[in-house]
Amino acid sequence: MAGKQRILVIDDEPQITRVLRTSLSSSGYEVRTAEDGYAGLRMAREWRPDLVITDVSMPNMDGVELSGQLRSESQVPIIVLSVKGDEKTKVAALDAGADDYVTKPIGMNELLARVRRNLTRAEAIEDTSRQTIEIGHFCIDSDANRVMVKGRELRLTPKEFELLTYLARRAGRVVTHRVLLSAIWGPNAVEQPEHLRVLVGQLRKKIESEDTPHYIITEPWVGYRLEPSGEISFP
Repeated sequence: MAGKQRILVIDDEPQITRVLRTSLSSSGYEVRTAEDGYAGLRMAREWRPDLVITDVSMPNMDGVELSGQLRSESQVPIIVLSVKGDEKTKVAALDAGADDYVTKPIGMNELLARVRRNLTRAEAIEDTSRQTIEIGHFCIDSDANRVMVKGRELRLTPKEFELLTYLARRAGRVVTHRVLLSAIWGPNAVEQPEHLRVLVGQLRKKIESEDTPHYIITEPWVGYRLEPSGEISFP
């Protein structure tokens, strides 16, 4: 097993854990499973996985509480599984510290793509103290308030610059509306999503070269994520 990346799958449905174990193992990962949040938390502490996949709705400790507990202890990437239409719980898990989500029924190609992306992101986490972010097509100089995209310099307002920098430091990760509103305007703005929609629209006009967004991707009812290389689809 030496050299294999470790993935912990936490779900109370045995059929799902069997399918995920088989697919992930055949893709070259070392996989362990747990049947609920308490067992998953214990295993995460003992085994130290490289990535965690957890269901949102589970008895005892659910995926929201688990995500918050894991995030308070480590920076391990967390992907949550949720049923279609359960946006409220999904968003709560992302606000608690989860990095990404996949909607059931699970599309295995999409899940594997999200696993690869989150593992890659975890290996290249930006040091938040760095003043220059070079990632994908972007070069962001915080000292000079300067942004280059594919070698082209952009003129951004202070709020546009702040939003882009915040997303760039979390590239590939889903960031919820609530988190972005609080980060850019403060905690009193979390109930004013129209501010964020307007700011994202303004920023997109300056960084996107086409009508279809390739960099700032909307996660419906959830938030936004930055794909710094313009990669928006899954195989």
